[in-house]
Amino acid sequence: MKRLLVVWVLVVGLFSCSALGHDQINLNADQPLSKIAILNCKLALNNNSSSIYAKIIDLQPKKGKNNNGIEEDAKWVSVTLKNSKPANDDWVGVFSPAKFDSSTCPPNGAKDSEVEKPYICSAPIKFQNANYSSKDYTTTGVATLKFRLINMRADFSFALFTGGFSNPKLVAISNTLPVFANPKAPLYPRLAIGKAWDEMTVTWTSGYNIDEAVPFVEWGLKGETQQRSPAGTLTYDRTSMCGAPARTVGWRHPGFIHTSFLKELWPNSQYTYRMGHRLYDGSYVWSKYYSFRASPYPGQDSLQRIIVFGDMGKAERDGSNDYGNTQPGSLNTTDQLVKDLKNYDIVFHIGDMAYADGYLSEWDQFIAQVSPIASAVPYMVASGNHERDWPNSGSFWDTSDSGGECGVPAETLYYVPAENRAKFWYSADYGMLKFCVADSEHDWRAGSEQYKWIEKCFASADRRKQPWLIFIAHRVLGYSSNAWYAQQGSFAEPEGRDDLQKLWQRYKVDIAFFGHVHNYERICPIYQNQCVNDEKSHYSGVVNGTIHVVTGGGGKSLAKFSSLTPTWSVFRDYDWGFVKLTAFNHSSLLFEYKKSRDGEVYDSFTIYREYKDVLACVHDGCEPTTLAA
Repeated sequence: MKRLLVVWVLVVGLFSCSALGHDQINLNADQPLSKIAILNCKLALNNNSSSIYAKIIDLQPKKGKNNNGIEEDAKWVSVTLKNSKPANDDWVGVFSPAKFDSSTCPPNGAKDSEVEKPYICSAPIKFQNANYSSKDYTTTGVATLKFRLINMRADFSFALFTGGFSNPKLVAISNTLPVFANPKAPLYPRLAIGKAWDEMTVTWTSGYNIDEAVPFVEWGLKGETQQRSPAGTLTYDRTSMCGAPARTVGWRHPGFIHTSFLKELWPNSQYTYRMGHRLYDGSYVWSKYYSFRASPYPGQDSLQRIIVFGDMGKAERDGSNDYGNTQPGSLNTTDQLVKDLKNYDIVFHIGDMAYADGYLSEWDQFIAQVSPIASAVPYMVASGNHERDWPNSGSFWDTSDSGGECGVPAETLYYVPAENRAKFWYSADYGMLKFCVADSEHDWRAGSEQYKWIEKCFASADRRKQPWLIFIAHRVLGYSSNAWYAQQGSFAEPEGRDDLQKLWQRYKVDIAFFGHVHNYERICPIYQNQCVNDEKSHYSGVVNGTIHVVTGGGGKSLAKFSSLTPTWSVFRDYDWGFVKLTAFNHSSLLFEYKKSRDGEVYDSFTIYREYKDVLACVHDGCEPTTLAA
């Protein structure tokens, strides 16, 4: 009897919960995990009639499910729960690591008298309502849920809560489930073009720090001798976060992020690669094999195909979390791009990627979701408000949209060829296209550091070799008839195009892409609010204005248009979708807007242009001349 009493005291102590309130963390209505007031949790484990049990239901990975191996890193788990007092607002949370008691909580400087310890201090990585797949749960008290789990470098456990999300009561904890044979395995490669045209970078995540194993990539031309290139290792800790929830209930260790630089690639050649770790006992840990095609030589006349979209977010294929109407868009975009993988060469995801908003486990989920794409073609990213913005952190916008991340996860988890990844602007050469990717979360106005860089990027384009000059930024620094922008009277971000339009015109930028607004809109070739071309589907001749495109319908909840349609708005679509550019040669470019739901083209135009058309003098874009002999 004494032994049982001791065990019970330990259990009660292990899972007691704090009285700290939900108002002490940063809330974001679009982030489902923010609804859970985990710090309000109360202990109710003495309900002996409540139980929860988890088991793996697919012990073997589904080999070759989509030729990209995504299911090798995912397992389905069945969770059975019983509750003698079921209610509609009961829910099950998934925790990883499996142990989520007070020992995982950081010191917060509070005296023991101020805080009841121990307590739960970390949000679950995902959740389902107890009646999600068992509609009679409230009458029977029995339910079975299915969760799809990805390798997140730790074991898992499941917890049954009553009392809803605002005042949760912990009534049962499952068995610990070590789902993956090697939780530390190298996973989720992310390709990106390097600072040189003949360089590809491979970034991946593992559970191995450099004191455990040496990371590297084994790679080479397909079918030929492979070589090995070393990798650098980065990570970040809780103190790198700027605020809550990223450094409180949303914190989760990101593992270790490795990047290797594959250099002196042969243009347009097919390469195979795999990530490896050499442990200090001499053994090796390997990933599966992947492949990619090297970039074309700058100016090379060949077929080059580019995907552009923003604001996708992530979703759960098992129905976990409540994403409202945003879930179909994210998965549809991902699935369409996976389906069409052989028909494009590079992707630009122009900001607002994971929408983790300070719940850092969401980055793992997002990276796994897009892994079939990012492992096969360069996946170039831009900085958005949900990656970067936080008060007093150096971001141009004084908002809390990043949930305390202040850019750290995005800058660490993804490589971009920037001089300083904390200043997320960079140029990228891809064959006949020159991309200048700006950072709308830092000052872009005339005289700023970024403005000078943007002009330098435009000026560096050799338009004979790279006739197609593309500008990218997350926020709409050009034109949009979004309802909110219309109410502000600007039809764009405040001060967005005031200074930049001078550069777009002077350097004859072909297309300016923006996200942030969750819809699709194409603007006519425009300068100073005036269309400079009446054509709708075919543009040719002198570059006398830049075409502006909003492609922020990657997957998040859609944004309404203004009831007024400005004269410069050519095509608007309130749906999820993405843009595909196809450069056939130095004179012909095809633009297509596709819906994510079916992959069909709903808007398109062509540009035909000769080199002399780029050189021609236009208003505010003329080179100085003289008649002097």
